[in-house]
Amino acid sequence: MKTYEIFALKYAGPLEGPAMMLQWMKRIGETARRGYFFWCIRGAGGDPDETFIVDAGFSPAAAADREIPGYVNPVEMLARLGVDAACVKHVILTHLHWDHANGVSLFPNAAFYVQGKEYRFWKENPLAQRPPFRHIGDDGAMRFLSTLEGSPRLVILDGDTDIKPGICCVLAPGHSVGLQVVTVQTAKGTAVVGSDCAHVFENYTEDWPSSIITDMLEWLRTYDKVRALVSDTALLFPGHDMRMVEDYHLVAKDVTKLA
Repeated sequence: MKTYEIFALKYAGPLEGPAMMLQWMKRIGETARRGYFFWCIRGAGGDPDETFIVDAGFSPAAAADREIPGYVNPVEMLARLGVDAACVKHVILTHLHWDHANGVSLFPNAAFYVQGKEYRFWKENPLAQRPPFRHIGDDGAMRFLSTLEGSPRLVILDGDTDIKPGICCVLAPGHSVGLQVVTVQTAKGTAVVGSDCAHVFENYTEDWPSSIITDMLEWLRTYDKVRALVSDTALLFPGHDMRMVEDYHLVAKDVTKLA
């Protein structure tokens, strides 16, 4: 079986905020740090056709508008790993919240993989325009992706889909309507790049989702599903935990090898 390496790239933060945001209705009144990450999955030799970016981060304009500390353009972060964003062919969007999808225009030659349930919700469902969803959505990302409809650069997935041997997009709703995680065959076994399926490692280990919830019942079923996919629960990687940059092998400033 083809194996890949997984790298976490922290492109913003740390940001101090309510701990309850990271674990629903727990640690009320406490604060906790979170970082903003995206991920690079890379085969041997750095072949662009075997390099997959998971999530697109957000743009310098969005960082300035929201006053996010510690921001570094994702293009620069990838350069630290020796990856040219202009040459990236594959970007998997786990979901279409602003901090994971706003940066789509930073990848001018990539194909974007997104679940149909997620894409249609943000594009067609009137509820997406209600205040709680508008707060976490991104109109700019949707306009950009809409221009790619009908072209090979927008790949709409219908449930669990193998992208390449050793890489599979897996429907994992709960945090959002059509969030997907990415299973990756690594030298350590099957790993899951979960993005906001869990904000921090404790969401998985304590079976306790974060506070941004579309469907709690689906989210708990998703946890059962993703735990069954990995070779070891230590290979379940969350979306915003600072330990991804603090506790793993550092290969460049704010870039670590997870597996």
